Amino acid sequence: MKNLIEAMAKSLVDAPDEVKVTEIEGERTVVYELRVEKTDLGKVIGKEGKTARAMRTILTAASMKSGRRAVLEILE
Repeated sequence: MKNLIEAMAKSLVDAPDEVKVTEIEGERTVVYELRVEKTDLGKVIGKEGKTARAMRTILTAASMKSGRRAVLEILE
């Protein structure tokens, strides 16, 4: 799923080489930290947070197969 998040973010930003996704695994939850350039933060979050919400929805749906909860944190 790390690759999925990375691909989605890289398609949205002006500096795709600066996109970094870190995966932190817990017992029943996986946290994905998405880091982008400060100037690209608005593109990943989107107007009224719609892009970020869509990314989180896709991640949640994809994580259902593994039976583990997935959380996406967007950081600069």
